[in-house]
Amino acid sequence: MKFLAFLGTVRDSTPPRPARLGVRVADACLAYFRRQQAAHEIELIDALDYPLDPVFKPHFAYPKRNVPPRLDSLADRIGSADGFIMISPEYNHSLSPALAHLLNHFGSSLFAYKPSAIVTYSAGQWGGMRAAVGLRSFLSELGCLPVSAMIHVPKAQEVFSADGDCLPGIDEASWHDYFARTFNQLAWWAQAARAQRDRTDPHALIGDFQRDPAQRNAPG
Repeated sequence: MKFLAFLGTVRDSTPPRPARLGVRVADACLAYFRRQQAAHEIELIDALDYPLDPVFKPHFAYPKRNVPPRLDSLADRIGSADGFIMISPEYNHSLSPALAHLLNHFGSSLFAYKPSAIVTYSAGQWGGMRAAVGLRSFLSELGCLPVSAMIHVPKAQEVFSADGDCLPGIDEASWHDYFARTFNQLAWWAQAARAQRDRTDPHALIGDFQRDPAQRNAPG
């Protein structure tokens, strides 16, 4: 199966240098995932690599011939993925606006009926856990419901090196087990969802809201 890990920060000048704090956490996620789920593929999508137009225009709003190639390529990768890992810092007790902005460029039909996992981090003691609260409802609206286990990394600069490895003195085995709880759930649900999608196309069964927002309204 294929998984995408989204790093939802575009800040490139924050300490500790040389690596962005989010990159440390993302590299650790990819390393643990590849170790624990060796049969599956995972790719990092860094929001910093997707400078978007200042005027918001989602992928599905473009005529097909005019879609920016990078946006179109990402839409294809989201559509072909079996699950997602969302990695976010915390801004004002909520998820990263950079992550929300990037994900908002794609319709829920690309994400729906696939599971997701939430990873948050911070330089302080809370590990971004309040961002996770907002992410739960955000991802549920996209249709990629998050698994129950989550990963929070407080004081990430004291846990992971610039390469995403555990720093000296850190109990790597405990972090391995902590990551495994979430990633094992993600892989289990992704396998179950994929098997069910192979049997029944959920988009054909339920239908997508593609014509008018009023399609969501209750009768009457």
